[in-house]
Amino acid sequence: MLRHRVDTLGLDVRVRSAGLLDNGRPAHSSSIDVLTGRGLDLTRHRSRRITAAIVRSADLILGMARDHVREAVVLAPDVFPRAFTLKELVRRGEAIGPRGTDETLADWLARAHEGRTSSDLLGTSDDDDVPDPIGLPRTAYERMYAELDEQFDRLVPLVWAPTHDRSYR
Repeated sequence: MLRHRVDTLGLDVRVRSAGLLDNGRPAHSSSIDVLTGRGLDLTRHRSRRITAAIVRSADLILGMARDHVREAVVLAPDVFPRAFTLKELVRRGEAIGPRGTDETLADWLARAHEGRTSSDLLGTSDDDDVPDPIGLPRTAYERMYAELDEQFDRLVPLVWAPTHDRSYR
């Protein structure tokens, strides 16, 4: 969804997906159905297990839940300042304001990271986590994708404002 959003805006942003599932698993049929209804094709998507190399190569790491971010930080502790749940980064980004036109992504993320501690990644949080709908009816997938859509609506202008150079990774 984020890849589609930045592509639609003409932004040169590389979006990659990795998670906690083993490599090669297809998307859940409810995910495929819901996104097909939104004009997105998820049929070719396959899971990719997160690794230290993947997270170290990322300029920004977004997790849907704290356990995703926690796993990234366990694999490569140095990525903590640029690893957030989606909801956390939106909340912190709105508190500090959009990235300045001359501000690097790393500098903006450093500002967003101020005051965080590793204990912020413990447990679960309604404020930080997008609920995983696995095992739930299709309506749970629809709610999850609506929440992601709303979060991306808020995130993209904070991180990739239209006045920035359009080439980001």
